[in-house]
Amino acid sequence: MKTEARNQNLPLKGIRVIDYSHFLAGPHMSRSLSAMGAEVIKVERPNAGDAGRASPTIVGGQSGYFMQQNMGKQGLCINLRDPRGLEMMHKLTDSADVFVENYRPGALNKLGLGYDELSKRNPKLIYCSVSAYGHTGPDSHRPGFGLIAEAKSGAMSLIGVPGEPPPLFRMPIADMYAGMHGVSAICAALFGRVSSGRGQHIDIALYDCMVSMHDFAAQSYLMSGGQELPVQTGHDLPQSTVYGVFTAQDGYLVIAAQMTDTWISLARLIGGEVYAADTSLHDQAGRNANRESILAKVRAWTLARSVQDCCAALDAAGVPAAPVQTIDQVLSDPQTLARGMVVEQDHPLLGKIKLPNLPFRFSDCDTSPSGPAPLLGQHNRDIAASLGYSETEIDTFVNEGVLYAEASVKQLTQ
Repeated sequence: MKTEARNQNLPLKGIRVIDYSHFLAGPHMSRSLSAMGAEVIKVERPNAGDAGRASPTIVGGQSGYFMQQNMGKQGLCINLRDPRGLEMMHKLTDSADVFVENYRPGALNKLGLGYDELSKRNPKLIYCSVSAYGHTGPDSHRPGFGLIAEAKSGAMSLIGVPGEPPPLFRMPIADMYAGMHGVSAICAALFGRVSSGRGQHIDIALYDCMVSMHDFAAQSYLMSGGQELPVQTGHDLPQSTVYGVFTAQDGYLVIAAQMTDTWISLARLIGGEVYAADTSLHDQAGRNANRESILAKVRAWTLARSVQDCCAALDAAGVPAAPVQTIDQVLSDPQTLARGMVVEQDHPLLGKIKLPNLPFRFSDCDTSPSGPAPLLGQHNRDIAASLGYSETEIDTFVNEGVLYAEASVKQLTQ
């Protein structure tokens, strides 16, 4: 990497994004756009702000959930039910390239912030909506969260142990995936606008995103004419021997030896040259047919060793494997740290904080967060002034509740 080139502009420099979203999918989307250089203005409602501000973990009155998904943004807290607040919001969207929202379809039409109205005012605006089921279809009116999409999409039916209720994913798969699809679509729409001169409405559904993530399950069912219905398989994949989770003396590890060359290496490690030379196991059909005996041999081998010893031997043999790490191990993993996946920031109230980073790595520019997540209403005055409002008008808005900021914002300016 050429270090002298790291000062090049980020790819989305000069793009203004209005983030009128809450919780996760929308905020994650706009945080990603911010990391790639966009100016992101986070718009929140008075008093409570984004509902994500109340989500654990809370330290010193600040939510880690909120701080992770909103770093690098400016904060505007405005009363949109006051005509003066709505007028300010319209001025803001008139100046924007992108508008992000994740409310139930039709909800923002009542506020005068729907796509039809905003696009008439600003034909170049790219308006990205995220919702549970999208803006069309029989379920479009229904509320939902990531959990709902993960269950209804069939993804949850495939995980866990047969005969037991499916477990929770414990990671926001649907929300994060929807957020990243939104980033892709917005970048494509920005590129398309260069030739068309117009923006457009992007309709992202959590449910669609989860359905689109299916690979073998949907393929098996569709390509078998509905004869094969994938179900829970527990700790391995019956169609891909050996590919799964195994128990060692002190924990768990995963082994991916489903390809013939890696299987031969694994067989040699656990059974010697004679076992590795068994040609009946040199194709996937043969291994799948002998799945139980193979798994029993692998399990006996891993149970006789520690996780570290298993992984060291597998690495030496060229067999892909990894420990099932706990979150403390992940956050101290040399690979995690070498890739900059834990970012440290100076928070105005909490001091030094550490949070997960985004995975973008560009050769010629630095995508490190430009700053921590904003306090509620932290940049009200600066944003209002940039829209042409005078100090007197801004003072009036503050005094009359059109603009709102948490108490700590005033303390920062004193």
